[in-house]
Amino acid sequence: MEDRVLRVLKDNAKISPDELALMMGTETTAIKEVIAQLEKQQIILGYGALIDWMKRDREAVTGLIEVRVTPQRDRGFDRIAQRIYNFPEVNSCYLMSGDYDLLVTVEGHSLRDVSHFVSEKIAVIDEVLSTRTHFILKKYKMEGHILKSPSDDEREVMVL
Repeated sequence: MEDRVLRVLKDNAKISPDELALMMGTETTAIKEVIAQLEKQQIILGYGALIDWMKRDREAVTGLIEVRVTPQRDRGFDRIAQRIYNFPEVNSCYLMSGDYDLLVTVEGHSLRDVSHFVSEKIAVIDEVLSTRTHFILKKYKMEGHILKSPSDDEREVMVL
């Protein structure tokens, strides 16, 4: 039942325990207990809205930073990753296979903000060997949701 609850909450975190219980054919108290346990175990880490900020005319730049590091003796990549993911600008940090070790996602108000973050906070860490920064130009799909811009109107134009 836990996995079913998690799948539903992933798609719709606003669903009430009553609705979830009805969907699963169980009692509301059972659903509340499952959710409380999943939160306590930190399997459910939080709840939030998925927002298309471009429709709010909010200027924001998302940078994907590939970071190559020297792992620390007896600690591997964990301590370096922790140092990086604790910066408030960092949205996500992943250990990767391939040419680079960490993939760090950051958001800033401008290209300058992101480049300043890389040069002043990431590149100065002793274990960081190199970085490569990519910028998101346009988002088409995010967290499983297709983003449509106002220009994606599929209605046909009729000329009279």
